[in-house]
Amino acid sequence: MIKNYFKIAWRNLIKNKASSFINIGGLAVGMAVAILIGLWIWDELSYDKYHQNYDSIARVMQNQTVNGEINSLKAMPIPAAYELRHLYGDNFKYVVLSSWTNPHLLSFKDKNISMQGNFMEPEAPQMLGLNMKMGTRNALTDPSSILLSESVAKAIFGNANPLDKILKLDNFNLKVAGIYQDLPSNTSFNNVAFIAPWQLYAQSPDVQQAKDNWNANSFQLFAQIADQKNMAEVSVKIKDIKLRNEDQEGKKANPQIFLFPMNRWHLYAEFKNGVNTEGSIKYIWLFGIIGIFVLMLAAINFMNLSTARSEKRAKEVGIRKAIGSVRGQLIRQFLSESLLVAILAFFLALFLVQLTLPFFNDLTGKQLFILWANPLFWLLGIGFAAINGIFAGSYPAFYLSSFQPVKVLKGAFKVGKTASIPRKVLIVIQFTFSVTMIIGTIVVFKQIQFAKNRPIGYSRLGLLMVRPYSENLHKNFYAIRNELLQTRYITEIAESGNLITRGSKTSGGFNWQGKDPNIAGEFATFAVTPGYGKTVSWQFISGKDFTNSSSADLNGLILNETGVKYMGLKNPVGQILSWDDKKYTVLGVTKDIIVESPYEPVKPTVFYISNEPGILNVRINPQVSASTALSDIEAVYKKYAPGDPFDYQFIDEEYAKKFGDEERIGKLASFFAILAVFISCLGLFGMASFMAEQRTKEIGVRKVLGASVFNLWRLLSKDFVVLVIISLLIATPLSYYFMHSWLQLYTYHSNLAWWIFVLTGLGAISITLLTVSYQSIKAALANPVKSLKAE
Repeated sequence: MIKNYFKIAWRNLIKNKASSFINIGGLAVGMAVAILIGLWIWDELSYDKYHQNYDSIARVMQNQTVNGEINSLKAMPIPAAYELRHLYGDNFKYVVLSSWTNPHLLSFKDKNISMQGNFMEPEAPQMLGLNMKMGTRNALTDPSSILLSESVAKAIFGNANPLDKILKLDNFNLKVAGIYQDLPSNTSFNNVAFIAPWQLYAQSPDVQQAKDNWNANSFQLFAQIADQKNMAEVSVKIKDIKLRNEDQEGKKANPQIFLFPMNRWHLYAEFKNGVNTEGSIKYIWLFGIIGIFVLMLAAINFMNLSTARSEKRAKEVGIRKAIGSVRGQLIRQFLSESLLVAILAFFLALFLVQLTLPFFNDLTGKQLFILWANPLFWLLGIGFAAINGIFAGSYPAFYLSSFQPVKVLKGAFKVGKTASIPRKVLIVIQFTFSVTMIIGTIVVFKQIQFAKNRPIGYSRLGLLMVRPYSENLHKNFYAIRNELLQTRYITEIAESGNLITRGSKTSGGFNWQGKDPNIAGEFATFAVTPGYGKTVSWQFISGKDFTNSSSADLNGLILNETGVKYMGLKNPVGQILSWDDKKYTVLGVTKDIIVESPYEPVKPTVFYISNEPGILNVRINPQVSASTALSDIEAVYKKYAPGDPFDYQFIDEEYAKKFGDEERIGKLASFFAILAVFISCLGLFGMASFMAEQRTKEIGVRKVLGASVFNLWRLLSKDFVVLVIISLLIATPLSYYFMHSWLQLYTYHSNLAWWIFVLTGLGAISITLLTVSYQSIKAALANPVKSLKAE
């Protein structure tokens, strides 16, 4: 019997090729979208689960109150680690200090490569559960050792055994003590290509100065809680360790230490006023809902086309019931047809997914793939297709099997006007969802453009950053500067402690006359050399720039606008500030420079002269080509650092990365919105085709009576346009509510302009008319003699 069901189902598919193509094609696209989104969600939900101790690892963070607002900081002082070990040691299995992940130079013989890595304490490999291919996890107890990822070891040593080989990390000669498996892309440590001993890092002057300083929030601190300990309870125990040790100035920020579990790092990474709110989890929900709705759009097409053709199958139902078929058998027959469609659509969907995965991976920045050899995948896949088939076919099956055989066989059966209401409702649902997605996509891209157009306080055009890997560049900075300025390719060059597009260090201990005793006096600090302002082309509001390394400049500071407002100064130039008991004079005030997020307020910032090694900032002459200038810069660079790779980045490219997450979400949303509109239009085309076929006699009569092609086109199109207008009326307030809520997540955001809704509405109506016009005009141009003769 089952074989017979599927045989008849196959014959029906072959007989109705157009509707079969729309059903299978629409369902395949819907399933492909659902599979792609499912793969993406699975990757997101499994983030960091590679680490064996996933549920017990935490980042140690702190909340600080500045100007009445609580800021959550990842940066921690070194003494916090000692405090956790000695006073709360029974609560932790490991407490691990770490540098930030930065590029460093790895050298072996004539090979020099720049790779990102961390300096971490010896317990780090054990805490992270690294999968060691060679060596052991406790190798970092030797301060002259280093652990390399598998791919880095391959790049440096080829197929040779890397263990015990001596390579150079920046200025340190280290022994390769272990090789670990490359960390997957969906971990927070995915770009850590090597781990070097913390003891080496601790030798630097900066770390030496910070080792006993509770105000030096410049390091990462991780911990793994002890077995049988509760993360939340331990977090409460340690919250006052910094407050107890701070000086009176530091206590004003009311620092509160807490543990941020690894299982929340990725999906719940955002903090608002000291409260952990959300993060990528909102996109999990968003795209999960999109996947379900896109699949529903395809299912709606199947329902609509199946029920719309009910008159054509009414006699089949009548005959089957007359010769003894019961309703249950008919339901199984129609469900078998929908299951066959769903199975065929599933395999077509797999083909589409495999075809689009490279594009989708590029769009999402992930490395997703189909688990072809996994039996669970096929079990879930077939089950997924079957559920879709039953869902899409249930309404048609129960509707068609309900026909009365007597009425059908006597010719008295007619589909009434009310029979089309469910189909119209489903079309409205389709276009409501599609229009909402289109509006959302436009708002996302408008917000990105709005942030891109925000004044940034400096000029990105022709600004270049060159990263040094040894002290040679710093020692010879002025010689390099003079050589480059003698060419016509460079207009200015300066050093800075930070990249202008990255976060600066935060320091406390600032005091000034008239300071509010309730504020902590914390500023973002930016170390620079004279000429930095001219190099980045910052914009002065008042005062003067640094000019040289004279005592006046060495004892001077430059503030940004926000810093002046923070201090409450009306005439800041010439004012005296003390920073850690040293006196500085305010030389000038610049417009705010966007260093961190372009969507958030700028931090109070001070710029000061420093002689510490830093990043080279180079301004290329706009009159020459960048490629010519780069070759000249590299030649001078190699003259003073012959063994170092020439690692440079254009600041405009770096700044563009700040919009990466939003642009990725926007592109994903637009990709799925286009597919949603395509599926909706596919169903609309099928319905228009059926309606034109159903009204063939009416069109013929109207044409004989003198109706024009335009009149007939308007007659056949207006019903669909009315449905789309109803969809617009529903989608507009819905999309306004959701997108307005989304925009409120950003401090600096655009508004919801009226033209977005008007443009989307006009676009939806135009697409509808284009979709149904082919069938409408085709029917209107048909010879009425033939249509009436056939009738």
